[in-house]
Amino acid sequence: MIAKSPSLTDVLKTLSDPTRLRILGLVAAEELSVGELARVLEMAQSRVSNHLRVLREAHLLDERHVGRTTHLRLTALAENPGAGESDITARIWHALQAEITTLPEYGPDRARLEVVISERARGSTEFFDRVAGEWDKIGVDFKNGQARQRAAAALLPHGLVLGDLGSGTGYMAQALVGLCTRLVCVDASQGMLAQAKKKLGVVPKHCTVEFRRGELDELPIEDGELDGCVAAMVLHHLPSVHAALAEMQRVLKVGGHAVVLELAPHKEEWMHAKLGDRHLGLASRDVMRAFEKAGFVDVQLEASEDRYEPRPESGAASAPSVSLPLYIVRARKPARA
Repeated sequence: MIAKSPSLTDVLKTLSDPTRLRILGLVAAEELSVGELARVLEMAQSRVSNHLRVLREAHLLDERHVGRTTHLRLTALAENPGAGESDITARIWHALQAEITTLPEYGPDRARLEVVISERARGSTEFFDRVAGEWDKIGVDFKNGQARQRAAAALLPHGLVLGDLGSGTGYMAQALVGLCTRLVCVDASQGMLAQAKKKLGVVPKHCTVEFRRGELDELPIEDGELDGCVAAMVLHHLPSVHAALAEMQRVLKVGGHAVVLELAPHKEEWMHAKLGDRHLGLASRDVMRAFEKAGFVDVQLEASEDRYEPRPESGAASAPSVSLPLYIVRARKPARA
């Protein structure tokens, strides 16, 4: 049954509340959990939840659940009411969005939001620094490695400057060194980079490898420095894929290709704690839409015959593992109009 569109009076009542406008402004900038939103607003979570209920009923918020935690973001309709069949709530919100900066709480809200985002990144980096020495035992178990080769082959021809973004301990770098003249490995964890350098050892004479510490949403790479880049098994560790894809677009030359190797959605919740996974896989359609939003063209999805096979229990190689599906998305940076 199709939900009845709210009346103009109901819409104006919904969007007349300053707290609800603050909430919409924040989730328009960053996907936030209910707890994070309460922190930024400096309000009790119960009070925030009442406002969230009203905004959900107005079709302005989408939810994503990770265990017992609820994450919130604007609906696609609220982000772009002109993209398809719209309703009056989204159109009015879209008209009001630019006025959010005039609210007296805007500046303090944004300052607290930056603190929350910074704490996320710091916690993630500390986790990967802590497990870097053991990562090859707990985080890189694959069935046959075919997915790595497929992702690497998508960056051909040879003789290129390539980037391995979120390189970890060198899972992709091992395949890329034979395909390029220069390889730039980027990871937020110095421990992971040290393990990658150790794993690669002596590289072919025709290829130089650089190790740079940095975040995927602020890559230590110049504009247009790369002919191609790959992010393998990385995006599901990030709070949001959008900033990372925008950076990938920035560092590529015109016509350069970006390739993502990712996990399809699954239900292995133990991977949050053991592998540092923020998301239990990502829907391929969401990743493809994020590529398009970042300005890429020729976005293509490829299935992978390989599977990711991590083990819930540490120890013997005979310990049972799970078998999770993978996919590849590739896209191209277009020439500027």
